[in-house]
Amino acid sequence: MTNDAPQRVSIALADGIADVRFNRADRLNALDTAQFTAIADAIDALAAIKGVRCVVLSGEGRGFCAGIDLENLAGTPAPDPLETRTHGDANIFQQVAWGWRKLSMPVIAAVHGFALGGGFQIMLGADIRIAAPDTQFSIMEARWGLCPDMAGIALLRGVLREDVARELTYTARKFNGEEAAQWGVVTRLANDPHAEAMTLARTIAAQSPAAVQASKRLFNMAADDGADAATVMIAEAREQQALLVSAGHLETIRAHIEKRKPIFSD
Repeated sequence: MTNDAPQRVSIALADGIADVRFNRADRLNALDTAQFTAIADAIDALAAIKGVRCVVLSGEGRGFCAGIDLENLAGTPAPDPLETRTHGDANIFQQVAWGWRKLSMPVIAAVHGFALGGGFQIMLGADIRIAAPDTQFSIMEARWGLCPDMAGIALLRGVLREDVARELTYTARKFNGEEAAQWGVVTRLANDPHAEAMTLARTIAAQSPAAVQASKRLFNMAADDGADAATVMIAEAREQQALLVSAGHLETIRAHIEKRKPIFSD
């Protein structure tokens, strides 16, 4: 299945996996007003589609995303920080990165070529990031007299050591996939990130969707909501209480006894 909207962003669905691609290759998948809207709409669409167990996010052409399309957005006034919370805690610019984090299912970013500025921040919204070794990364905003404002600082928490994040942000310097893996910016490297991401997505999609989604909620609570250990442990117990009487858990037991792969409903 592929959406019929203008193909700034495409969504192909098969076997519980949504293969999502940025399709503005002629502009290096750069972010103009229409691209922001297309990405936000794609996130909303994924949230509404039943049966999606994992998302793989990538970019067509020579790279993942080159960041802001300066020709389109130069001189555009910044939105009012309090009056433009169009997506919960986020404005639309933040939603295109933060929205992947808030989807109920895991998101894997398959990154090649470059993830610069806004593209880097979008990549950070994924649960798991797989990149080609020669990918070029940069927290590039300072180069243009700006700061990261697409949820990048919020998403960097727990990913990069703070002093390293500060250095990369203040200097706007580029770094490659090897450095990104060393620092934990990417989960791992692969010569074909998209193929690797699809293989991983199939493994995730084969697990109980209820269990995977519960685990994502718990990770997000611990990382994003500032919950203390006691609050997280209570949430763990509540999630587990629900899972223990769920159809998914019972199916795993039956499948084990019957020596077959479990079959889960969504």
